[in-house]
Amino acid sequence: MDKPPKPQRKDVFLNYKIWLSGLTGNGMIGDSTYELLQMIGEKGSISAAATLMSVSYRKAWGDIEQAEEILGYPLIEKQRGGKDGGKSELTPAARKLLEAYRALQQKFDDSVEQAFEEFKASLKQL
Repeated sequence: MDKPPKPQRKDVFLNYKIWLSGLTGNGMIGDSTYELLQMIGEKGSISAAATLMSVSYRKAWGDIEQAEEILGYPLIEKQRGGKDGGKSELTPAARKLLEAYRALQQKFDDSVEQAFEEFKASLKQL
């Protein structure tokens, strides 16, 4: 198996994460919660979304409950199974949260990219 080339000084990358937390710093709403909500919106099922993300239903449901507690409003409307099985839908507030989170992430990406380019330019003098 070929090894990747050894990084050179110019091969520097910046990574960062954004998350929301409660006032006390407890709890977190980040990329995984965002992805989970997106999958629930697409699949109509917490179970299907959890499976696609390789997490247990219990973990997925716990993350949703934690996010709802932090935000103070429901994100999922659940309909228990019957002859056609249950389903889960995003609330209008959850859809708005996804849209706002996507916009926030894009603003951060743009700002961070600009700042990182300036950082790399300043290192060219070394």
